[in-house]
Amino acid sequence: MDVTVSVLEFMVRFSGRHHPNVQYLVPGHSYPRGMEPELRHLRYFVAVAEELHFGRAAVRLRMAQPPLSQQIRQLEAMIGTPLFVRTSRSVALTPAGEAYLDRCRRVLATVADDVHEAGRIGRGEQGRFDIGFVSSAIQLGLAGPIRRFRERHPAVHLRLHEAYTSHIVDRLLNGEVDLGVVRDADDDDLVGVTFATESFVAVLPADHPHAGDRAISAAVLRDDPFVFFPRVAGERAYQRNLRPCLEAGYTPRIVQDATSWATVAHLVAAGLGVTIAPASVSAVVPASVGVLPLTDTEATTEVRILRRRDDGRITSTGFGTAGHAS
Repeated sequence: MDVTVSVLEFMVRFSGRHHPNVQYLVPGHSYPRGMEPELRHLRYFVAVAEELHFGRAAVRLRMAQPPLSQQIRQLEAMIGTPLFVRTSRSVALTPAGEAYLDRCRRVLATVADDVHEAGRIGRGEQGRFDIGFVSSAIQLGLAGPIRRFRERHPAVHLRLHEAYTSHIVDRLLNGEVDLGVVRDADDDDLVGVTFATESFVAVLPADHPHAGDRAISAAVLRDDPFVFFPRVAGERAYQRNLRPCLEAGYTPRIVQDATSWATVAHLVAAGLGVTIAPASVSAVVPASVGVLPLTDTEATTEVRILRRRDDGRITSTGFGTAGHAS
């Protein structure tokens, strides 16, 4: 495939600055506007310089000899000096040609590396990758997929951001993060896989009359004060978490909120109230609280791994498969 932009223009477009190998192709030389060497000129020149024969170079480049000779003459005109000494029996490099050959090889190698790197970044195999996650996903085994991701993509700089579901979804849609591990969230512009589905449990302080029960109905907690997470964390998750209470015919009286389920559980232990939480909260509650399965409800909460619908990078599509669905 022929590349029609100049070498200098290509490198400036890719890196945003003049590449050192480009600006010193011919030290101190400026080309007439519209007459800068292009990548094909460099490839043609290197082939002739290495073969020292226009016919063999043309075969190597899979082109006819006359157009090749014309392109080399054009390159010499751009530079303003001969690159080859031509006789009827031989072709040799001039001192300018010898210096130019070294620089051309470096430029072509750099361009090839940059094209390869750009492709790897575009496929998500290299560069930076940002994942937003809710803290409760850690209790569900999120560390496993993260570890496997790092093993599969060692060239990717992984950055993790703990946040509310609502904030993660906003940042995902805005392109600020590449993947979101969120609870009970959905959006038409996002797709993903289920990482875990949990039932709900009641968390009671040690001195609660029902703390020693084997199970409990949400209806029993009707008159208890509740400790909960804030609605701003995620409206859909908030409503899902209220569902056992709503099914029992009441809206709980929330006296305190906290930013994580671990904090909620410790505030319950301190006697501020009770709560209904995802079952994974049992991994972070203090030993003094009671964690009871809920009866009379089939309500569940779902943790999903979401990406933007138009993001087809293997790092985005592959991370979900490293998790577990349930």
